[in-house]
Amino acid sequence: MKLNQNTIEGKRDGPHVLITAGVHGDEFEPMVAVERLSHSLRADELSGRVTLVPVVNETAFQLGRRTGKDDLDLARVCPGKTDGSATEQAANALSMLIQQADYFVDLHTGGVCMSVWPMTGYMLHSDPDVLSMQRRMAVAFNLPTVWGTYAGMDGRSLSVARDAKVPAIYTEYLGSVPFHEEGAEALVEGCLNVMGLLELIDRPPPEQAVRWICEDGQPGAGYMQVCHPSPHAGVFQPELQLGDQVNAGEPLGTVTDLVTHERSIIPAELSGKVLTLRSVARVEQGTGLGVIVDFEPFSGLPS
Repeated sequence: MKLNQNTIEGKRDGPHVLITAGVHGDEFEPMVAVERLSHSLRADELSGRVTLVPVVNETAFQLGRRTGKDDLDLARVCPGKTDGSATEQAANALSMLIQQADYFVDLHTGGVCMSVWPMTGYMLHSDPDVLSMQRRMAVAFNLPTVWGTYAGMDGRSLSVARDAKVPAIYTEYLGSVPFHEEGAEALVEGCLNVMGLLELIDRPPPEQAVRWICEDGQPGAGYMQVCHPSPHAGVFQPELQLGDQVNAGEPLGTVTDLVTHERSIIPAELSGKVLTLRSVARVEQGTGLGVIVDFEPFSGLPS
């Protein structure tokens, strides 16, 4: 399988940057952002090469949901298979592109079921040079929060980049059902900021917008879908908003089964800021309801 991609070759030498969206089929702002970059980047203003893939998981996009007909999460099956299902083949094609790149940017939102406080993330790579560049790319992208997480999780686009020692970041910007125009524009601007950092384009650094940072290398850190699992099915009613500060034990929200009338208060598992919240009220037992991260005020890159 070959992904639908657009490669723009610059008139001058420089690095090869891969920018992708649509790993999940219900994350629309990143897809629009990459499509806009395809129309706005000019070869005569570019040093190096940019490969743009607006929709990695086309079968999931056609269904308008996170996964395709095979119900596989593309962000869990990388590096995929050449002879596998549609999702596995797309994962394999994406992995090959990542391995051929010098730098990688993967754009996401929380999809229709989750909303995420705008953030840029990366794996805490064991190679100090790769880690240093990922930190610089994440800060250059210029979203309010930066999150470095456990590097041991496999199956993801970033784990492919990790193994190939390709500096890589991913972004999350809101989600839920409505289209967020500000999200699409922020993702376009962020990609241009990273391209400026890497000297593909002539672009001065913007005014610093990063306010919060956390690096957490504990196993599982960064796996957002499993945090605060619902104890039973029902309707989730959050009591907090994205970015709110909460103390451990305080209520994140409640889940109420409107048939059995069972009601559970969901306590915060730790103190920190609310990074994600479930945005579809109906939940099943085990559905992740939100993520809390112990961010610190950003005062510069870690040494």
